[in-house]
Amino acid sequence: MTTEEKLKHFLDVTVENANEKSVKTIEEYRKRLETVFESHKEDALRKQKLQIKLSEENLKKEKNTEVSKQQMEIKKELGKKQEELKSLLFHEVENKLEEYMSTKEYDKYLISYIKGAKAFAGNEEIQIYIDPADAEKRMALEAATGMEISISEYGFHGGMRAVIRSKNILIDQSFETRLNEAKNEFSFNFD
Repeated sequence: MTTEEKLKHFLDVTVENANEKSVKTIEEYRKRLETVFESHKEDALRKQKLQIKLSEENLKKEKNTEVSKQQMEIKKELGKKQEELKSLLFHEVENKLEEYMSTKEYDKYLISYIKGAKAFAGNEEIQIYIDPADAEKRMALEAATGMEISISEYGFHGGMRAVIRSKNILIDQSFETRLNEAKNEFSFNFD
């Protein structure tokens, strides 16, 4: 073999060897880059999923806050409407009571409760009071019950009150008290 052939053979072997090493190095580098890329891609996806989850949780919290806020507003409005309706209802009840107070049934009601208070007091001294609006009924009530009846200094929207001083007892059958009790106990039920 000539020197030229030897050089050519050496060059070919060296180039081939360099090409193999180069291909091998490039392949290893490519594999490392793919590994780094996959790792980076997984990390990015994980971060993105975490970010999405956090965003969803924040949106849920915001939604819940807004829903709670709206519920409070609705409850507040409902409460206002209920108070308005309650006020209208009891205004109507008061009007009906005023109408009732001009009937014979009301007179019978007063007589019945005055006699009941007298029976409750037994032999104890009892003072019977009627509302100033019922002052014109006094004589008829005294005649029907056989009791001395006083006109109260303070109006109580009808009915009667009695006091047994010896026992510190107040018998309160006034419409004012009954209306106040009804107002305090009244509530709308939406079951």
